[in-house]
Amino acid sequence: NGTVIPIGQSLDPLPMHGPELGLQADDIEAPGIEQDPKQEVLENKNVVVQRVHIDGLGRTKEDLLTYEIAEVFRAKNLIDVMRKSHEARQKLLRLGIFRKVEVVIDTSRGEDALPNGLDVTFEVTELRRMTGSYNTMVGNNEGSMVLGLKLPNVLGRAEKMTFQFSYGTKETSYGLSFFKPQPGHFERNITLNVYKVTGQFPWSSLRETDRGISAELSFPVWKTSQTLKWEGVWRELGCLARTASFAVREESGHSLKSSLSHAMVIDTRNSSILPRRGGLLKIHQELAGYTGGDASFLKEDFEIQLNKTLFWDSVLSASLWGGLLLPIGEKPTSIADRFYLGGPTSIRGFSMYSMGPQSEGDYLGGEAYWAGGVHLYTPLPFRPGRGGFGDLFRTHFFLNAGNLCNLNYGEGPQAHLKKLAECLRWSYGLGIVLRLGNIARLELNYCIPMGVQSGDRICDGVQFGAGIRFL
Repeated sequence: NGTVIPIGQSLDPLPMHGPELGLQADDIEAPGIEQDPKQEVLENKNVVVQRVHIDGLGRTKEDLLTYEIAEVFRAKNLIDVMRKSHEARQKLLRLGIFRKVEVVIDTSRGEDALPNGLDVTFEVTELRRMTGSYNTMVGNNEGSMVLGLKLPNVLGRAEKMTFQFSYGTKETSYGLSFFKPQPGHFERNITLNVYKVTGQFPWSSLRETDRGISAELSFPVWKTSQTLKWEGVWRELGCLARTASFAVREESGHSLKSSLSHAMVIDTRNSSILPRRGGLLKIHQELAGYTGGDASFLKEDFEIQLNKTLFWDSVLSASLWGGLLLPIGEKPTSIADRFYLGGPTSIRGFSMYSMGPQSEGDYLGGEAYWAGGVHLYTPLPFRPGRGGFGDLFRTHFFLNAGNLCNLNYGEGPQAHLKKLAECLRWSYGLGIVLRLGNIARLELNYCIPMGVQSGDRICDGVQFGAGIRFL
């Protein structure tokens, strides 16, 4: 009688956020491998994986899966076979083309079967040709409803075509995207997008409609994730209110931006929403004008974050943001390309994007900025709900500082640094943070703004924030 060892349970991966229609949207945890008494006979014995079967394939091409299961043949003992089979199962699920993947390990049978030979069988269930999803999404102090339609594995090699419609409090968008990974290297992929986005920016009395196409190439290099992107956007700017300032009216109209950009990310954090350890380095640069269009600039910005676990389950976190926008040629930069600062997701204690250059109460953004923050996260006093719902909450003490301004590029770097250092805005306070899974977080803070400059709008006292990216 052969020894049959099943690994894993059926999973329903959700490549799009939110529950898929007809699927169960439970959080997926990788199941552990429990040792069976029968394993003790073979765990120290050398074995050979003679065959690997994949049952249940329909439109999926077998050559795609060969890369994902290749390591199983290199296993030398039973425990190694189980571990590599589990890893291969996780890789197959990561492709986002299977509803369920189960693994069965059995002793080899047949005329050519070796005494220590094993057969590994992957039993897969493919996703339907078309799936739908619905969910709510939290942006930076904005909520939206998202409806999606997805065609997974459309050409048989883990390609994905997605249509998504989003309706939000300040933004409405829809887009069509095509995703194509390199077989055997899922992190190397190409994404093509066609989209339309309409957004409202009340702090600037501005309405913007973007119609664009883009092509992205993503690939890993050493410990970094790299992205190269070309984007062509037809932008339409208009006034959101009759009281819009002359500076905003002056920038209204149509423009065409064609840009090349590069992003590099190193992320060692254990969580992107409320990390306890690890760091983040993100560098982004964009060059517009050399591939056409009437917008010409060089834009650089970065983000650094470090997290350290301290005593009593507390976490010390430090963040630093910065950016610079350089116009190319004589044409000034556009209000749609400049940086904005302030609000519950950046410099707390100030109103949303309501600091820096402004005209008649409309904020025009800046060509240079920096922002830094130091945070101490601790458990709730007396630890209510410990080990359960209470662990989603953290007490939050913070100190934020930063500045946003325009530059005179004839003055030189030292004058630029001096201008960014003077008229410093800063704030401090405390509050409560609620983590919403690994998707977003909510903050309710009591803020005390300091260093307020003429024209800044402040939020002295209680301030609420929701988003995915916080200083």
